[in-house]
This record gives sequence, C-alpha cells and structure tokens, in this order.
Amino acid sequence: MSLYERIVNKEEKISLVGLGYVGMPIAVAFAKKVNVVGYDLNKAKIELYKSGIDPTNEVGNEAIKNSTVEFTSDESKLREAKFHIVAVPTPVNDDHTPDLSPVEGASTILGRNLTKGSIVVYESTVYPGVTEDVCIPILEKESGLKCGVDFKVGYSPERINPGDKVHRLETIVKIVSGMDEESLDEIAKVYELVVDAGVHRASCIKVAEAAKVIENSQRDINIAFMNELSIIFNKMGIDTKSVLEAAGTKWNFLKFYPGLVGGHCIGVDPYYLTYKAEELGYHSQIILSGRRINDDMGKYVAENIVKNLIKSEKAVKNAKVAILGFTFKENCPDTRNTKIFDIVKELREYGIEPVIADPEADAAEAKKLYCVDFVDIGTIKDMDAVVLAVAHTAFSAFTMAEMDAFFGEGKKVLLDLKGLLDRKAYEEAGYCYWRL
Repeated sequence: MSLYERIVNKEEKISLVGLGYVGMPIAVAFAKKVNVVGYDLNKAKIELYKSGIDPTNEVGNEAIKNSTVEFTSDESKLREAKFHIVAVPTPVNDDHTPDLSPVEGASTILGRNLTKGSIVVYESTVYPGVTEDVCIPILEKESGLKCGVDFKVGYSPERINPGDKVHRLETIVKIVSGMDEESLDEIAKVYELVVDAGVHRASCIKVAEAAKVIENSQRDINIAFMNELSIIFNKMGIDTKSVLEAAGTKWNFLKFYPGLVGGHCIGVDPYYLTYKAEELGYHSQIILSGRRINDDMGKYVAENIVKNLIKSEKAVKNAKVAILGFTFKENCPDTRNTKIFDIVKELREYGIEPVIADPEADAAEAKKLYCVDFVDIGTIKDMDAVVLAVAHTAFSAFTMAEMDAFFGEGKKVLLDLKGLLDRKAYEEAGYCYWRL
C-alpha cells in the first residue's frame, strides 16, 4: 500500500511545520480529509489555535475551533507523521541577501524527528537549488537517514494570497515536484485531496522553485513600472489613475497599479533570484531596477506629504499627520515588511511624528517589529494632513463628513495612496488631494 493510500485510510498522518498565514490554512484544509499534526515553535500561537482563535484571519475562529488539527509546539509529535509539509517564511537580511535560517531551522527540527519511509515537501519560497543543496543535507545529518533510500523530498510552492477570500488553497492550481517519479506521484495525489483546481507536475524540484520565485518577481517589475509612471505623471500634473483607466480599455493592457510593495513575498522574493544570479556571475538589470524603484516609494510618499503641507501653507515641523493603515496589504493583519513604516521614518526626518491607526493590523506584532503604537481611529482629530495608506474595505466606505472630522483648521491635506476616494469631489470641497 502506498503512503498516499495509508494517509487516506488514516493509518498515517500529515504534518505541517510552520503555522502562519500559509501553513495554518493548509493544515486546516487537509484536516477535513486526513489526520494532521500542526507544529509551530511559537507556543503562544499554538495556545491561540487551541483556544479556537485565528490570529491571521485567514480561515476564521469558527474553522479553527471546529478543526481536527492536532496543534502542538512539541516537536516529537512530528514522529507520528510520514508526510511533512514545511511552510516557514524566507525573509531577507538588511543587505537584501536571503535569510535561510527559518527553513534551515525547520529542517533541523524535522530532521531529528524524521522516520524511515517519510516524504518531506517544502513550500517556502527559495531560489532554485535550496531544497536539494541546503535542506536535504540538514535532514540527512539530523536524522542519520539517506535521502532517496530512507526518505524522499519534494517542493510545492505556496500560492496562498493573505487576505484574499477568492483565491484560496483550494481554488489555485498547485505546482508540485518530486525528486523522482515515485515521489512526484505520491505528492501530487496527496495535494489533490484538497486542491480542487488540480495540480501541475513540474519536471523537477528546481523548475518548481524557479516558477515560484519568478511569479512574484514579475509582479514586482510590473508594479515598479506603474510606480515610475506615477512619478512621471505627477511631475506632468496628470492623474495616474485616470491614465490607467483609459489605457485599461485595451484588451491586452496589464492591469497593475502603483503602490507600496511590502510583505513577505513580492518585496522579498526577487532578491532570492538576483542573489543566485550574482553567485553565477550575472548582475540583474531589470529585476533590481524594479526593486530600487519600489523600495524608494515610502520616501517618495513622505516627500509629497511635506510638499503638500507647504503648498497648503502649513508648518512642516511638528505638523499633525495621521496615517490610516499600517499593514502591507488590505484586509490583512500582517505588518511584516510593511513599507508604511518607511513613510513614518522619513516623516521623522522632517520633525513629524505621525499618529497611526489600523483596526485590521496585529498591534502586538507592529509594536514588536517597529516599536509603534496605534491609536483608536475615533480619537484622530485636528490633523493637518491625513494619509489613507492601505485600501482596507472599512476605509473605502469613508464619507466626506467622516474625513472632515479628522482635520483641524485651514486647508485639508489628504493623500489617498490607493485612490479609494472620489478625487474630483474632494478637490471641489477644497481639499488638497494627492494620490499615486
């Protein structure tokens, strides 16, 4: 009987190593069909899951409460599983080089709890070669087992889009790969249990790794082009959103928009690819150019806050500025690698300490990562400028009367970065309105 059949018959278990925005939804999905062990180093997070609380808002408290996932921070529980999925973050260091310590740490923990006959599948975004050149040696060293003989390895890049209730694990085609035909077949069948959209069998592990890293690099480059256009059109006095709406009437125009590119995927993954290219003697031109543009957008926004304060005859130093939204994307509590903090840092250079409100964000995480404290949005008043920074659904419903209540005397300076509001209406109402 194959491992897949034993899993389906609930004679063997699946384990998830890493229960964040990616790993937890995968664990919950599989638990509807098979027995699942959900492991995470973070004991506090495990206790939340055990209490039926979903801090990520990805599946909701009810789904967590009713799930049969065995949530644990006890690594020895991994020995009960034979099919392991590793879904830990892969960030970059301050110098933009890959930080593989989370995936190396997960491999170490899993390796010392690995048993014969297991399959290990990595979902973390990496450059081509990491699974075979970095992870397998760690698994072998820690377990004393031989890859290809005692256990097998595959790679299936995560495609979960945090905060997106339409494109979910079940509805997105899953790329799968294995070290040989046998492991590929087993891995594909296991994922087909939960992925209704089906799987794409990549020819090898490196192809699957490369496919993932270019998906986000492509988006990054396209958004960088939009950001560059925004800078150019701003100098010309042309509204970028209006230009894109006009151009978008052509059937093959790609619908990307300017914005701050943060988070743990699009703002990070291109550096994994360019790092490997540098190792091989090739210096990226297009990819790194796009990264430079996107990395500078927070500074660009802050400069335009200052310019609009001056235009409105308001003092810059100690100006009262409110930033609404701090997460890296809309309708998601995740603040990791948020570029909103770049705006905050730049404003401080001008002697401005902004107040920040975000009802969706993980306040504890923001405090830990950035030492910022949020204020209640209802307490914001007498502002010189307001920055509508994140397109949370709650923010898009703001009325003009609600916006008016945030401001004090004089000209109202409003920076609507995502173009949520009606520009013409606010300008006619006397606002100094600006958007990307």
